[in-house]
Amino acid sequence: MQKQKELAASMLFIPEAAQNGPFNEISQEEDAGAAFVLQSKGKWWHAGFHLTTAIVGPTILTLPYAFRGLGWGLGVLCLTAMGLVTFYSYYLMSLVLDHCEKAGRRHIRFRELAADVLGSGWMFYFVIFIQTAINTGISIGAILLAGECLQIMYSELSPNGPLRLYHFIAMVTVVMILLSQFPSFHSLRHINFVSLLLSLGYTFLVVGACISAGFSKNAPPRDYSLESSESSRVFSAFTSISIIAAIFGNGILPEIQATLAPPATGKMVKGLIMCYTVIFFTFYSAAVSGYWVFGNKSNSNILKSLMPDEGPSLAPVWLLGLAIVFVLLQLLAIGLVYSQVAYEIMEKKSADVKKGMFSKRNLIPRIILRSLYVITCGFIAAMLPFFGDISAVVGAIGFIPLDFVLPMLLYNMTYKPRKSSLAYWVNYSIIIVFSCVGVMGAFSSIRKLVQDARQFKLFSSDVVD
Repeated sequence: MQKQKELAASMLFIPEAAQNGPFNEISQEEDAGAAFVLQSKGKWWHAGFHLTTAIVGPTILTLPYAFRGLGWGLGVLCLTAMGLVTFYSYYLMSLVLDHCEKAGRRHIRFRELAADVLGSGWMFYFVIFIQTAINTGISIGAILLAGECLQIMYSELSPNGPLRLYHFIAMVTVVMILLSQFPSFHSLRHINFVSLLLSLGYTFLVVGACISAGFSKNAPPRDYSLESSESSRVFSAFTSISIIAAIFGNGILPEIQATLAPPATGKMVKGLIMCYTVIFFTFYSAAVSGYWVFGNKSNSNILKSLMPDEGPSLAPVWLLGLAIVFVLLQLLAIGLVYSQVAYEIMEKKSADVKKGMFSKRNLIPRIILRSLYVITCGFIAAMLPFFGDISAVVGAIGFIPLDFVLPMLLYNMTYKPRKSSLAYWVNYSIIIVFSCVGVMGAFSSIRKLVQDARQFKLFSSDVVD
């Protein structure tokens, strides 16, 4: 009887500890979320496109803003450390997923993986909660920043026009509702390839604009000093670390690996190398050039620093306009990627896998539920325009646990390295350090969010820094 249960668990991708739990999973043959949204058809380069879209986004334009809370030395150090730790973390998670697949338990969801390896029912719900926070936070941020991009272009064309930020957020929300009807993660592979090209394009355009601004006669005075109060410096530093963590994080690596055609073993590493090659060229160039020009006056969106409200633009308008168009287009792809886990959960509960993906029975609920999700994100973005602060909070409470803590724990639990081994101590050191950073980052970023909440009115036309 026990062997039969183990065989059934393997065939249905169910961790044995989960079979009698409240989070009981069903087979892929009966799972609409797996069959429709997380189709396993992709190549390794498709995974690279998805990863790059999930990590290399317009949030890199926030890096100079993060540097202003750290300064040059600590800023470059934190950026490098976060890059090394996240690459190592994602590599370990891909190894754990490969190990489970070889054992006959291919996991296509982060929550299943965590519950299987750690054997804890509450971990299943913990991962769902954190992923929901990440997905919703990034979806809100993407819509907000896209609306801000439209507002920047509009203000250049019509400085005294009647349209406000929430009008542009509404426009973006309508577009996102239409795009949300792409049925599966795999169906986004071509969009995400274009997204990769767009990220390289606007990064180098912004870097060129910053260099041009730095050498122009209207170049702003450079001040790299930190805040005068010691306590303010500490809080700002942890907020900046949380922002960098959010920029490097994705929190959906198992779902991305799920899009790979089986066997997936070894393919994700190639996708990671592709992604981090793009990261190397984009992150450092954007952070260094933006902070070099604007110092501690860097805006949470460096494009706004290049196009100040008063005075002329600090770089050619055509160059900035093209960069904004690229940013706007990529934000649509990012919104789609980070919505996939939410759509998978919806589809799993609402769709009938025995019917066709585009049958009336499945199409109508998909349109309604996805539209409601996007409308909710758009409404929150319009009501609470805190782009920089949202990035910090999401980084602290979302990305740090999922990307800096859980992968190390999952690896140690799966491969059980000897306590005398270097891997064992490195992994637990990362867990301890980033758990502390996460707690402090959450406190400092929420503190700043509360402080900024006093500076604006609901549905404000300005994004608060």
